[in-house]
Amino acid sequence: MPTLDVFDTNRESVGSIDLDASVFGVEVREHLFHAAVRYQLAKRRQGTHATKGRALVSGGGKKPFRQKGTGRARAGTTRAPHWRGGGVVHGPHYRSHAHKLSKRTRRAALCAALSRRVEEGRAVVFQSLSLPEIKTRQVADLLARFEMGKVLVVTSGNDDNFERSARNIPGVTVLPVAGVNVYDVLKHDHLAITVEAAGALAQRLKG
Repeated sequence: MPTLDVFDTNRESVGSIDLDASVFGVEVREHLFHAAVRYQLAKRRQGTHATKGRALVSGGGKKPFRQKGTGRARAGTTRAPHWRGGGVVHGPHYRSHAHKLSKRTRRAALCAALSRRVEEGRAVVFQSLSLPEIKTRQVADLLARFEMGKVLVVTSGNDDNFERSARNIPGVTVLPVAGVNVYDVLKHDHLAITVEAAGALAQRLKG
């Protein structure tokens, strides 16, 4: 069971916490990361790329020249694919790129990603991240105090002032427990989480 120190915003230890081993201390299997990230990015694709076939291109209703006697190959429309301005053969069309990935695999991948940050020593647990006011400078100073650049901050969803304060800081993403995902955990170099959020995240991933 991994044990981490709990800090306040002044980087002073205020205790320790035993993280759930089934969430923050599992075996890291690299292939789960590839499957989960590919699944997430595929779902994000809009799939709005499209081309027009010969039936969709405007014009071409008139036969361009008579059937016989010209010495040219017969043609019934100027919108055939081999004509300039014609339709596109086998071009892309609107579709969804999403594919299925079992809930068990997605859960295992997220637990592995969280465990990777803990075993690397790049996870910091805070007692609380509540701010009395919206102040970006306070969040920037906090992150500098802990020497964290690109960081994913996981809150219980009640720290609205902190979330708004960190919104304009490059490389900082603030997510509630329900929004934690593999892609964002791996994308950021550090993980910051509150005590309350750590407990809620463990409950979420344990079903």
